Amino acid sequence: MHPDLISLGFLHLKTYGAFMALGFLAAWQVVAWLCRRMGRDPEPCTNLIMWMMVSGVVGSRIAYVIEHWSQEFAGHPELLVRIDQGGLMFYGGFILALAVFVVWCRVKREPIVPMADLFAVVIPLGHAFGRVGCFFYGCCYGRLSQCACAVSFPRGSPAWHEQLRAGLISSEAAAALPVLPAQLFEAVAVFVLFAALLFLHRRFWNRLPGLITGSYMVGYACIRFVIEILRGDPRASIGIFSISQTISLLLFLLGCTFILVAFRRGKL
Repeated sequence: MHPDLISLGFLHLKTYGAFMALGFLAAWQVVAWLCRRMGRDPEPCTNLIMWMMVSGVVGSRIAYVIEHWSQEFAGHPELLVRIDQGGLMFYGGFILALAVFVVWCRVKREPIVPMADLFAVVIPLGHAFGRVGCFFYGCCYGRLSQCACAVSFPRGSPAWHEQLRAGLISSEAAAALPVLPAQLFEAVAVFVLFAALLFLHRRFWNRLPGLITGSYMVGYACIRFVIEILRGDPRASIGIFSISQTISLLLFLLGCTFILVAFRRGKL
């Protein structure tokens, strides 16, 4: 856990925010490169990615606040805007960014599916950087574990506070009990997904519209469903599944639909 990348008197650069910025920059550069490869002007797409970045952060924060209102924010409304301290729910950002994307395509009269294929490639790349930032802040941690890869977050970390509330450790404990680094598991998984989608885009972007979008939905839905099983932080649920697992199931079905339609209407 290393929440402050730079701490010099009044200057504090949060590691979480720095990795988010790196993720956005990496996604931006890949989108520009893909646009040039497709023979189109990258400027409109890079402008769109800026709007999606902002809406993604806002939507992620709104969803996180809703899910954790009673535990974290009911008595501390001043923390609502402290995204530098972590606290983003990916699916909330995904939904709001998707809405902005659709509106932009309608206004600019751009075909939605080919544009979705382009942006689906880079979403997991930015997401991978974000999850590394989560690890350095200590949020989104995994279940208690004694396996070799387990990590112990220090006193004052989210895991430490949660274990203290649960009576698992005392207030004098210097560190939390070991937990799975679920953040790093997800970071690796979504980076592999990015590589797979990049390969698909380079081969099929103009032959099977919708294939990349559907593959992203199916791939990330599977990743997130499994990661939710490994998570140890407080999770709101719908029946036997967490909120994120429920959304993942719906996303998986939608992704399968996109893939089937792509193969029916596309040209191999």
